[in-house]
Parts: sequence; C-alpha cells; structure tokens
Amino acid sequence: MNPVSASLGLQAPRHAVRSAGDQPKQPTAEGVPPVTSRTRLNALPGALVAALLALDLVITGCSDFAPTTAGPLLPVSSAQPAPTGVSTPTATRAPTAPSTPATAPGSGLPALDRLAGLRTTTVAWKGGGKLRIVPGKSAAPGKGRVYRVRVEIETGLNIDGAAFATFVLATLNDKRSWTENGRRRFARTDGAADIRVVLASPETSAAICRPLRTFGKMSCRQGDMAVVTLYRWAKAIPEYVGNHDGYRRYVINHEVGHTLGHAHEYCAGRGRMAPVMMQQTKGLKGCTPNPWPHP
Repeated sequence: MNPVSASLGLQAPRHAVRSAGDQPKQPTAEGVPPVTSRTRLNALPGALVAALLALDLVITGCSDFAPTTAGPLLPVSSAQPAPTGVSTPTATRAPTAPSTPATAPGSGLPALDRLAGLRTTTVAWKGGGKLRIVPGKSAAPGKGRVYRVRVEIETGLNIDGAAFATFVLATLNDKRSWTENGRRRFARTDGAADIRVVLASPETSAAICRPLRTFGKMSCRQGDMAVVTLYRWAKAIPEYVGNHDGYRRYVINHEVGHTLGHAHEYCAGRGRMAPVMMQQTKGLKGCTPNPWPHP
C-alpha cells in the first residue's frame, strides 16, 4: 500500500503475512482521513495546527487531514538506518536507572497504568527529541522463528522504561498475539533488532511518522519501527473506556502487525469483533473492541 492510500484509510485487499525481509517500504498508520473542500488545515502553519490539537479543537477522525511530504526534521539514528527519506531521532543506550525514591513516581496511578510504564497520565506535547534504548535482554519463550525486539523511549518522558519494555514483550509473546501457534516468538534485545518499538511524544512521533500526518494523536509503522504516540498510550480512545490496558495491547499488536507485513482490515459488521488490523483509533464502526490478532 502506498503512503497516500495508507494515510487516507482507503480500503485495500487483505495481504498474507510476509517475511521480515520482504517488508513494504512505505510507512503505515492507523489511518488519517482524506482532505475535503470544506477545510484546508494543511495550509495552516504547523505550530498553529499543533496548538489546535493540543486544545482538542481538532478531533481525530475528522475529514480534513491529508499526507504531506515534509522534509527531515530530526537527526538520523546511528543505531540502525532509517528508511529512505525518513529522519528519526538518534537512539542511545540509557544509563543505569537511579535508586527508587521512597515514594515511587506514579504510585497514585492504577496498577495497570503503572504496569504499562506510566508515571502520570498528563501528556507533554514535546519531549527531549532523542530516542534512548531501554537496556535489557530476555530470551524468546516457546518455539518458532525468533524476532528480536528493541524498545526505545524518547528522552524527557516521564515513563518507566523497564515496565514499558516488559509490557511490550509480554503482549507480543501472548498466545493471542502474533506467535500463531509456534510460528514465531519475540526476544527482547538492546542491540541489533528486527523490530523497534518506539514510544515518543506527540511532536516527535508525528515527525518520525512523516510523510503520514498523524498530528501526534495516531501511531504508525515506519520501516522497522512500530511508533506509539504517548498521547494514546496515556489516553486511549473512548471505545476502550475502562479498558486502557486493552487499547495499549491493541496498538502494540496493530503496529507490530504492520512490520510483519499485515495490511489494514475492516469491520465485518455491527456487533462483530474488530480485527486487530482495523484502524480502531478512528472508531470501531459498529464492531466491538479487540486488542488481539487471535482472541
């Protein structure tokens, strides 16, 4: 699927799973609606659009956004090459975490939020602008082809990196995820990787996802990166109210699914379970929430 059709959310035929060495080069996103004649937000300065979004005056899923071909904004990662024409923040290894204070950050949050790495649900629009590798390795459980997964978090975010990384790998190695009865399994690494799972601020995630326009409120797949915006990680979507944990598992499975070669799917009918490759962030279209490829 080309980046324009992916970003416009146009219907495409389902694709079979492709090997990691046969991935499409175009970025993919949960879905960016098409432009109409009613408004032309693309003509507005980027700073003004960001300000409108920060005030929630522009609602994800409305019909006035389209792809852009903006140029590089950030330094290219030295850890792994980015796809042609895409700039990403530099990834560096994180230092050893300091000792835990007497009152742990995020101790007032629900347990499931803390297990996902959150220390606050307040989202800063801008982070430090660089990616940092979360140190640590874990073997792949079970049987099947091993995919190496590296977890990276933008600097300046109030996130427990170790907890976030554990959440990601637990999700991917769940029997309801992409393991597919021993077809594949996932090992965590802080070195060379097949898949990079990146958590970034709205501003930085939007820059990495270009030429797709996510406006910081949608996640995307860019090359070998499954890019998750902190905005959704903290806030989820209304259809997952009371189940933010489920939404987080959905967004990991959806974007990693793109890195494995899966294209978008669609609601099969009102009351049916939403496919994990459906652009659920845009709304469920009558389907019921589902975080898993194989529930």
